[in-house]
Amino acid sequence: MPRTTAPTPAAIPMEASHEKMNIVIVGHVDHGKSTLVGRLLADTGSLPEGKLEAVRENCRLNAKPFEYAFLIDALSDEQSQGITIDAARVFFKSRKRHYILIDAPGHIEFLKNMVTGASRAESALLVIDAKDGIQENSRRHGYLLGLLGVRHVAVVVNKMDLVDFSQAVFDAIRAEFTEFLQETGVTPAAFIPVSGMTGDNVAGSGSRMPWHTGGTILEALDAFQKEPPLDDQPFRMPVQDVYKFTQFRDDRRIVAGTLLGGRLRPGQEVVFLPSGKKSQVNSLEVFNAPTPAVVSAGQTVGFTLREQIYVQRGEIASLTGEPPPKVSSRIRISLFWLGRRPMQLRKEYVLRLGTARVKARLEAVNRVMDASSLATQENKGRVERHDVAECVLSLGKALAFDLATENKSTSRFVIVDEYEICGGGIILEALPDAQKWVRDKVILRNYKWEPGLISMETRQERYSQRPALIIVTGAKEAEKKRIAKELESTLFTIGRLVYYLGIGSVLYGVDADIRSASGESGHAEQIRRLGEIAHILLDAGVILILTMVDMTAEDLEVLRTVVNPDLIETVLVGDHALPGVSYTLQVMGGTQVADSVREIKTVLQDRGILYR
Repeated sequence: MPRTTAPTPAAIPMEASHEKMNIVIVGHVDHGKSTLVGRLLADTGSLPEGKLEAVRENCRLNAKPFEYAFLIDALSDEQSQGITIDAARVFFKSRKRHYILIDAPGHIEFLKNMVTGASRAESALLVIDAKDGIQENSRRHGYLLGLLGVRHVAVVVNKMDLVDFSQAVFDAIRAEFTEFLQETGVTPAAFIPVSGMTGDNVAGSGSRMPWHTGGTILEALDAFQKEPPLDDQPFRMPVQDVYKFTQFRDDRRIVAGTLLGGRLRPGQEVVFLPSGKKSQVNSLEVFNAPTPAVVSAGQTVGFTLREQIYVQRGEIASLTGEPPPKVSSRIRISLFWLGRRPMQLRKEYVLRLGTARVKARLEAVNRVMDASSLATQENKGRVERHDVAECVLSLGKALAFDLATENKSTSRFVIVDEYEICGGGIILEALPDAQKWVRDKVILRNYKWEPGLISMETRQERYSQRPALIIVTGAKEAEKKRIAKELESTLFTIGRLVYYLGIGSVLYGVDADIRSASGESGHAEQIRRLGEIAHILLDAGVILILTMVDMTAEDLEVLRTVVNPDLIETVLVGDHALPGVSYTLQVMGGTQVADSVREIKTVLQDRGILYR
């Protein structure tokens, strides 16, 4: 049948009140996504004046046939190769709302860009070529939409003009793909037969498929319901940064970030997780604008606190009285892997969630699914490229997050390997970890903590130092105590606030009630109490020096849970490393004590602990 063009609908008038919606369009390469987007722009009157004519004239001058895809494929290498490489954002409108349509890549090499585009969308159009039928990426993209929590999906069977607008072809594709999507948890809102070339069922119905009574693409989009307002969700604000001003005696500390849910107003009590620290909001701060009485989800804002507390980038602020985020260093996830190298057990990666960055290791692969066939493999030892896997991750430190069923923004993450994003997914479950019993006590301690009037910055300026816990460890015969005590003496001589704390001083004092306790629980509690003493002295601005015989990785993890891990430095004395223990500096056996102390002092200066 010859290709004829449906009459172009007149520009669509807008009502006075309208909303916005993000839509992603996905599908296998060459199935016509860019053509459909171009057609939507043209048929809804959303193009800049003269744009359509200019593209047509450019095609005429270059002796190539006009295609609607040229309206959005602006990159020269895209037009030469005929594929969409990045997730282009285009804008069009209907009588009901404005749309931001993200044209995501279909080529398998650009799945990372597709995931990026889909993660910003509320709804999706999934395009299938009527002639080519359901392809590998058709299935894979369908699965990914479910993985990313995109609620509204319409399946568009495009290029119906190439199959003579056959209802039988359309019905067969609809039946097969509906069965597939049911297994992924995606329920399509509509199946629409269209022709991007002729315009049938894009913005107008046309006359070539009278057997279809399900409406057009534009009608399907208008039928999608907006997500519930984020303002009604529990308050969430990942800490982007903490700004401190020093000029003109301005001593404000402004906690800044973007609200991902809820509202915030002065006087409310905020809790920061995973630290558990709390304070009341004293004021809202915005740049170069009037101070608002309340801020809502989606806004970027800063706020000051009535009691000055030390919080860090990556923590999540929540409100007391509302459901808090989960906190754990072990999580069960659903992961899509895009790295060229497989994700391996026990290899160290970086997990990024919001503003948080933590080290992560693949602890277990529960099952791996081929996203195109949904075939599963249990207990596989790694995750291959383009696999979807249910995994367990062990994190380098506790992370605050929500589950995917609770808040998409604070449950989505990406995995970085050697500075490249190689995977992403959602958090399904917070798993118990070895430090939960310690962390629960720390969160309660921080929640009940009563700060004084002197800030940490004020103490640092007074003492010309940053507080630090220096752990000197090694074998029993190593000269740990001599080095530690000489270090204390050297720092004291140059006017630093420093204290050496021997383990015996704690065991026979604070730990006297549990010193005779046998087993791991007694030892772990001793380490926890040691950490609490350290926490108090660090809050006072002290450089605290400890010695420990053969410190274990478990001991260090307990201390890192109780004490801010950024304040801990480890010095290994001797020639043999301790399993699982990372250290700032290693002092080799046979080194003179005075030389060892000078070496440690230099490291403390280089790391900004001793101000020069």
